[in-house]
Amino acid sequence: MNSPLTVRASAISAQEIASALAAGAAVVLPTETVYGLAIQPDAPSGRERVFELKGRPKEMNLPVVIGATEQLDRLGVDFNETARLLAERFWPGPLTLVMGFAPDRERPAWLAGREEVAIRFPDHELLREVARAAGPLLVTSANRHGTGPKSVASEAAASLRGRVDLIVDGGTLSSTPSTIVNTRWSPPRVERVGAVPAAEIEAIVGAAREP
Repeated sequence: MNSPLTVRASAISAQEIASALAAGAAVVLPTETVYGLAIQPDAPSGRERVFELKGRPKEMNLPVVIGATEQLDRLGVDFNETARLLAERFWPGPLTLVMGFAPDRERPAWLAGREEVAIRFPDHELLREVARAAGPLLVTSANRHGTGPKSVASEAAASLRGRVDLIVDGGTLSSTPSTIVNTRWSPPRVERVGAVPAAEIEAIVGAAREP
């Protein structure tokens, strides 16, 4: 089996990565936290390939990365007041916001049947540029399901159950993933504590609840 193409993040453009994704590539790339595994949402068999590479149960939905908050419009999400407050404070940054869908708005076919979607607007310029060029992406941590996230590109690729098409090496990253907050609930639920402390989340939403 041939090794995947590995390039330094400084030696490849966002448009080149976006073009690879548009052609159906599975790409390991850096974020401001851990390495991610990205695919174009409507790439043929793309989602199935990600589940296979990670060994991830198919009932666990894949998160979405956006390159600009304006891209939320095309996802049909319910960007409610809680989500807006948290986004104003922590986006771009290592916070994943889980949102429901607005009943009066259309969503893309690849989000059909889902009750919610986890969305990241990362504080990583290259990744944001890729998502602006390619559109919203499905990006999950680049590691085999059940193992820890990876901070080194080669280790991330090696942990997967198969070969990716492209590895974008951004050096050694953080080993701490994003914090996940579900804004469908009132009060919102912290579903995973990561780079943003739970106390900082509570400070924002708690202040909003005060009369």
